[in-house]
Amino acid sequence: MKLKIALTGLLIVFATASPTPDVANGRARAAARERSGVSLSEGPEETAAKRRPRAPETDGNWRVFGRDPGAQRFSPLTQITTRNVASLEPAWTFDTGVKDLQVTPLVIDGIMYLTGGSTVYALEPETGKTLWTYRSPSGAVSRRGVAYWPGNATAPPRLFSGAGDGRMIALDARTGALVTDFGEHGFVDLKTSVRGDVDGKFMLITPPVIYKDIVITGGANEEGEPSLGLYGDIRGWDALTGKMLWSFHTVPRAGEPGVETWDEESWKNRSGTNAWSFLTVDVERGLVFAPTGSPTSDFYGADRKGQNLYGNCLIALDAGTGKLKWFQQLVHHDIWDWDLPAAPTLIDVTREGRTIPAVAQITKMSLLFIFDRVTGEPLFGLEERPVPQTDVPGETTWPTQPFPRQPPPLSRTTFDPEKDFYNLTPEHMAYCKDLWATNKMFTRGMYTPPTVDRTMVMFPSTLGGGNWSGLSYDAGRGLVFANIMNLGQVARMEKRTDAKAGRVDYKRTTPWGRPIGRFWNPDTKVPCSAPPFGELIAVDVNRAAIVWRVPLGEFDNLKARGFPHTGTPNIGGTIATAGGLIFVGGTIDKRFRAFDSQTGAQLWETMLDASAHATPMTFMGRNGRQYVVIAAGGDGLLVSPPGSKIVAFALPQQ
Repeated sequence: MKLKIALTGLLIVFATASPTPDVANGRARAAARERSGVSLSEGPEETAAKRRPRAPETDGNWRVFGRDPGAQRFSPLTQITTRNVASLEPAWTFDTGVKDLQVTPLVIDGIMYLTGGSTVYALEPETGKTLWTYRSPSGAVSRRGVAYWPGNATAPPRLFSGAGDGRMIALDARTGALVTDFGEHGFVDLKTSVRGDVDGKFMLITPPVIYKDIVITGGANEEGEPSLGLYGDIRGWDALTGKMLWSFHTVPRAGEPGVETWDEESWKNRSGTNAWSFLTVDVERGLVFAPTGSPTSDFYGADRKGQNLYGNCLIALDAGTGKLKWFQQLVHHDIWDWDLPAAPTLIDVTREGRTIPAVAQITKMSLLFIFDRVTGEPLFGLEERPVPQTDVPGETTWPTQPFPRQPPPLSRTTFDPEKDFYNLTPEHMAYCKDLWATNKMFTRGMYTPPTVDRTMVMFPSTLGGGNWSGLSYDAGRGLVFANIMNLGQVARMEKRTDAKAGRVDYKRTTPWGRPIGRFWNPDTKVPCSAPPFGELIAVDVNRAAIVWRVPLGEFDNLKARGFPHTGTPNIGGTIATAGGLIFVGGTIDKRFRAFDSQTGAQLWETMLDASAHATPMTFMGRNGRQYVVIAAGGDGLLVSPPGSKIVAFALPQQ
């Protein structure tokens, strides 16, 4: 796709120390919080305030999910280094009582903020002690955390989160009380401006981002069936009042640029095409970057023929107005559920003595695209390559798909049944070969469409490759780090008839009767392809070249039989530190690990109660200790056993 220019669970923390702000609110505010669904920790707030002097502005905070608005996920802290990381030990544990955690906590001025289920928590970050809780009466809050607005001359700091179906809330960051003059008594209805003729669901599973006094939201609407529902527009809201300031139509409406990429009027009430993952902000240039998902239905597009803008796009908008600056569509007419799942990461590329502000986008296809942040031009080439075409009646796949010339795909993208089966154990190889033969499986490489008579096998899977795990970036080393999985997907299309309408269409199915299937043994979670099954990879952004790659994770039963270092499927991102470290959970083996960022050597690992399918964070405590925190809640997508705790790690106290 050429450049387009606009025409108009368990959380674990590792520690070192720092101070917290005054959180005293008085008995009157305590009573107000009780009425608002906020629970206080035990003990007088006045006493807590006296022992929590306001923390100075230091680099020890973690203010947004990616630490900085550009999602670099890099900490300048150096107390924990390659030399001493092996001495890390648990500092505290906090049990949320909620499974399937994906939260990255924030630590700001001595308070930790995190989410789980329908609750927002404020903790003392050095101890895990609860300061306050807010329980949403309308359902789940944003599962990956909250957004923090520092306030202004007229309003104190606020937190923003989703709250059930179609709602966004604002909380007082000091007390956890609803900000009742925001929206309608603290809530904004996210559905009103995206509802055409059809209703549907709309959730903020990922927190919004903040630019100045604007709260910018994406959101998750319907992605499967039915095809019609709420639109997936990206919108900006006044952080003080909750008034909508601007809206970008991710599905163009009549007369708007891009509507011609939808056959006939298939854009009408088209759901999906959303920004369900993380948005990022270039504060200096006033840009917000949004990765979008596929239009509905994400496995069958006969009722939406065409290129389907702005589905599967990296979009750059003016953060103050919502005006389109540029976009790149990275999957045309998606029928594989290959959303852009990860935060666009702001990086700098050095070329011929000059520094180019750039943005890097990892994808489920494991393709890493790097664009000029201002113009949208690809910095390492982009070419449209012919891809296999569908034979499903009524469907029309796009003839080409975009590939970066550099770097190469980060994960497996091909499978040769003559040599690529995992054959280290005879029983597993027998299972996989029988699966292949019984279901008449075939593959034609990336972008193989499912067919009716046989079962398609394709790499990567609907989980990637890459996923919302995304990238971390060490600017000093010029490296981005990605954890990926080498996992395939299997599918075929099945004819069905609507008895009432007499309409014939096709739905995706698998050997297990579900629309989504992995190319693995579902009982053991061991893939049918040869290892490594999961990897940690470093890419030099100045050359778009892979510097190192190492297996990530192990299957304990395979290790016991003499097959270590296989890697495992994984979801949950990395962070990088100035101490020369990469921290990552993500794997299905319940481990949390640290690697040398220069070499990829594993330096430390610890066993958790559950797998950590979340992105960690690190901060400097008021006690002078650096902590590393991870949520270990298991995962439904990878069927990891559930957990519910937040755990912090730190070096031993001197």
